[in-house]
Amino acid sequence: MSNKKVLIKNARIVNEGSITKGDILIEGEFIREISSTINAPEAQIIDAENKYVMPGVIDDQVHFREPGLTHKATIATESRAAAAGGITSFIEMPNTNPQTTTIEKLEDKFEIASKTSFVNYSFMFGGTNDNLDEILKVDDKNVAGLKLFLGSSTGNMLVDNPEVLENIFSNTNLLISVHCEDEATIRKNTANYIEKYGEDIPIKYHPIIRSEEACYLSSSKAIELAKKTGARLHVFHLSTGKETNLFTNKIPLKDKKITAEVCVHHLWFSDKDYEEKGTLIKWNPAVKTVNDRAQLWDALLDDRIDVIATDHAPHTLEEKNNVYTKAPSGGPLVQHALVAMFEAHHQGKISVEKLVEKMCHNPAILFQVEKRGYIKEGYFADLVIVDDNDPWTVNKDNVLYKCKWSPFEGTRFKSKVTHTLVNGNLVYENSKFHEVKAAKRLTFNR
Repeated sequence: MSNKKVLIKNARIVNEGSITKGDILIEGEFIREISSTINAPEAQIIDAENKYVMPGVIDDQVHFREPGLTHKATIATESRAAAAGGITSFIEMPNTNPQTTTIEKLEDKFEIASKTSFVNYSFMFGGTNDNLDEILKVDDKNVAGLKLFLGSSTGNMLVDNPEVLENIFSNTNLLISVHCEDEATIRKNTANYIEKYGEDIPIKYHPIIRSEEACYLSSSKAIELAKKTGARLHVFHLSTGKETNLFTNKIPLKDKKITAEVCVHHLWFSDKDYEEKGTLIKWNPAVKTVNDRAQLWDALLDDRIDVIATDHAPHTLEEKNNVYTKAPSGGPLVQHALVAMFEAHHQGKISVEKLVEKMCHNPAILFQVEKRGYIKEGYFADLVIVDDNDPWTVNKDNVLYKCKWSPFEGTRFKSKVTHTLVNGNLVYENSKFHEVKAAKRLTFNR
């Protein structure tokens, strides 16, 4: 390990609810010193005058499509886009091909990431109706957690046997993350609309097919089960106002047994956008009403919702341009999530301190990530520098995803990520990549 030094000068340091002017000295992989002014003649200097320096974003939910679906994306392409977006650590989902439902398949993914990822990584282990034995072998110090699809899954990953579910909830110490949509409700709604329109259902009906009722039914059941069994439950991508009332802000995050996440697209888009964006904003769960979006913002700001993530899930444009029933759900987001949230800050919706809490501090607390998510002496130097006054427009030429499109194309952002450091190494600087392999496997303090 080299002991090279990097000194970030004149930064607006955003950490733990405050913004202070100062310098940050990095030595090797770690933050060595934080002070109002530091002299280190031998260090490489980065001048952050008038810019924010924040901890690297920890994205707790991405789909990077490797192995098996690499025509859409790879760990290399998407982690590179993530670095450009200020994301320095990701947790990737198990619904690849083959699915990550055995220890062997999980280790295969870690092996790929160790060679190709631009940023720090961990993976969720996938639960099925018949792999409890494998779940019990997972080491919770080295793996982010367990992912259960209680609706809307591919292959055999739908866990729809109530006995199995209770068994998993009762027997694992892993943090259980869930996708909550009630499959029976969705099937019934889909059949009704197919009868009316055939396969080419107008996209505006997507949030009515994958309805508030489908979401609430599933998430309320999962929460009931978690309370009954004492399991540690994290509900992914809330999309309805109604669901926000299932969560509490009465206790500190570190003591919560039941937590929630919201994704950038549910905070940004509403059903009013389907007309312009079509299947490009087809996600599961669906983007819902303006009112739902407003209630998600309220719950985020009053701490019923704990984390902002992306659910980055790329598909090719060819796949997305199919008729409703054949167009897959999901879209790419890691490159634009942080600047989109800075845009919300410019609109007066969220403070920079709160944004850092929800994208950096809270994922670290919630997943007990070791020595990341904060700007602290002795912590890994995962840092992002943001210029909040350097406007640019998203277009095909600057989109970095392998799928080469973004739901934000045509959007003008006021803020830009200028530097991303991973474990003390500058991996991204002013639209250029330094091809250093600095990424590490995340470890968890459990």
